[in-house]
Amino acid sequence: MIIERFAPSPTGFLHLGHAYSAYLGYKSAQNVEDKFLLRIEDIDFNRSKKKYENQIYSDLHWLGIKYEEPVLLQSTRLIAYNNKLKELWNCRHLFACNCTRKDIEISAAPQENGVPLAGPDGKIYPGTCLSNHQPLDMPEDALRLNMHNIKKNNFYFDDMEFGKVSFTKKDVIDNIGSVIIARKDIGISYHLSVVLDDAFQGITHVTRGADLLEATKIHVILQHLLGLPTPIYRHHRLIRDNTGRRLAKRDDSKSIKSYREAGFTPKDIISMFD
Repeated sequence: MIIERFAPSPTGFLHLGHAYSAYLGYKSAQNVEDKFLLRIEDIDFNRSKKKYENQIYSDLHWLGIKYEEPVLLQSTRLIAYNNKLKELWNCRHLFACNCTRKDIEISAAPQENGVPLAGPDGKIYPGTCLSNHQPLDMPEDALRLNMHNIKKNNFYFDDMEFGKVSFTKKDVIDNIGSVIIARKDIGISYHLSVVLDDAFQGITHVTRGADLLEATKIHVILQHLLGLPTPIYRHHRLIRDNTGRRLAKRDDSKSIKSYREAGFTPKDIISMFD
């Protein structure tokens, strides 16, 4: 049995890259016992808009992509997220950090060309506040994942595009760093919420873009720390424009909505994926 999911954020209109992920996930869950789920990742309260959420439903319906009801909204899961956050804090897997972006820029170790190393969340954190853990209530500062306290050294996940992806704790410390798990202004991070929701929904297969391959290493580590199963992943190729640039939500001209308004059919969109 395959349980796939498509989990967009309602912070902009769906573009071709989103549609490609949704299409691949939907097509992989076509047996009678399989399920394809839709999850709306709406915990970015500053940027999430109801009009974008409604357009997601409309675009998927137009593309012929059917999903199970009811749709899970991340905004209904905040208590569960905070409970697991406290668990990670109490197990000393997090530390408090009050560094600004400028602080990190100044302190981050540069490459040979003088540019600080970057991971999936931006500049790799230099470990300035690594020792900031008090056995008290969680502080209001940003909370980062403490990779140094993890006892396990070797990790892997299975990927339908890349095969078995193996990595070490040292790889993550050096090339990804201590990513933010929660922050006062944005709440729980994508990294923690997506891991908890995939487990909550019993997701067996995750389809998403190759740009999230490095972030998946963080997710596998969180799954290990929280005793959660690791799905099978498929990190597919990225949809790019004619200049080779990866499509993003800022590219409204490439949104599914704009294609619909220009007279394209669902068949026209699907043909772009072949």
